[in-house]
Amino acid sequence: MKTPGCLFVSFLSMLLTSCKTHQIPVSDFRQMFAGKTLSRTVTTSSPFGGTTSYATYPISYIKCVDKKGKAAQLKNAPSVEMRVTDTNNKKTIFYFDLVEVKDSVIKGGMSRVMPSFKKTIPLGKIKKIEVQDGGKKYQYVKIID
Repeated sequence: MKTPGCLFVSFLSMLLTSCKTHQIPVSDFRQMFAGKTLSRTVTTSSPFGGTTSYATYPISYIKCVDKKGKAAQLKNAPSVEMRVTDTNNKKTIFYFDLVEVKDSVIKGGMSRVMPSFKKTIPLGKIKKIEVQDGGKKYQYVKIID
């Protein structure tokens, strides 16, 4: 019989190996949002049964690169997480569709349960951007462009 600690380590290993991480060069990230506005309204269903509607950018696919530097695209979904590493090596995790790019900063939602939990980071302080589908059970149930 496995101990709870062994089960947790097994689950964590499976979770970490099942999520493919991609990078978005900072210059490409800026271009992805250039000229776009929060013009898409989406309704997201939660694994807990509720729904939430909010404005987001009309980005269906996220242009990124894999670990080998090969161009890739990741389908945008409410489960896509974005990990930002700043020049001090501090990491912040946002949900990609809760990120807003204004002037020289990004402001992002860090929690779907507490939508007011946001953080702002200057674009000039960003060292690395990584994205992955975290596999959480959030889904778009309605998209209005």
